[in-house]
Amino acid sequence: MASRGRTTADTTDATAPTTGTARTPHPDRAELEASRLPVGQPAHDTRLERRGIVMDHQDGLVWLRPEGGGTEWTARPGDVQPLHVREQAEALMWARVAHANARSRGEVL
Repeated sequence: MASRGRTTADTTDATAPTTGTARTPHPDRAELEASRLPVGQPAHDTRLERRGIVMDHQDGLVWLRPEGGGTEWTARPGDVQPLHVREQAEALMWARVAHANARSRGEVL
């Protein structure tokens, strides 16, 4: 009596590729440049839930600095979103308040 079980050789699809893996295309340099936030742009780091000013783009990361000054941090470009007009105005106000407070404490000339 013949075996009724299937072997893997019987179930392979002749149209399926046998080697290699499918790759998603990488965005070209022009797309990356167009999607970059300009230096000086107020932005929101969605991963850390922090606001900052875009200071630079290096090694595939965005460098941000807190609006009132402080230590810079890095974020992935996909995690950084521009602030909306109202948020920009609020961020600017808080940055100016922080600067005025630092000046009144003698920390800034």
